[in-house]
Amino acid sequence: MPVAALAQGVAEPEDYETQHYRGPVPLTLSGATVVDARAAFALWKTGRVVFVDVLPRAPKPDNLPEGTIWREQPRVSIPGAVWLPNVGYGKLAAVTETYFRNGLDAATDGDVSRPLVFFCLSECWMSWNAAKRALEYGYERVFWFPEGTDGWAFEDFPTAMIEPVEGY
Repeated sequence: MPVAALAQGVAEPEDYETQHYRGPVPLTLSGATVVDARAAFALWKTGRVVFVDVLPRAPKPDNLPEGTIWREQPRVSIPGAVWLPNVGYGKLAAVTETYFRNGLDAATDGDVSRPLVFFCLSECWMSWNAAKRALEYGYERVFWFPEGTDGWAFEDFPTAMIEPVEGY
């Protein structure tokens, strides 16, 4: 699943995508390095790069009848990835932005030069938005992996169940 197959002529926008989060994405993200599955795997194998999964997570409904069993959707992802759900929306509530900043700070030990790879699923703007935001936060070595776990699994690279970082 080559990255070029994902672009389908989509231009890089100046601002965040705020409406159609699943659909064709651009080939570029100014300030970031775009990587395909094989390049992402090579980065992962070094053990020195933080992989940040931004797949959204549905909240548990407040109005569930008493006794209803709530089962979270499991997330099969890249082993060792930090799952920061819901940080890839085009507009973030203050609490979500704080969660994202704190999550990145913890994942990098406060080192803005530590390399970060942002991903979600293929054709998902969430990772593009999150990587763009990380650049705006001052992170210096941002990689965007637009194929996400779909491209990763397609190459038959290792996967693991991950849990979201607490804060939601």
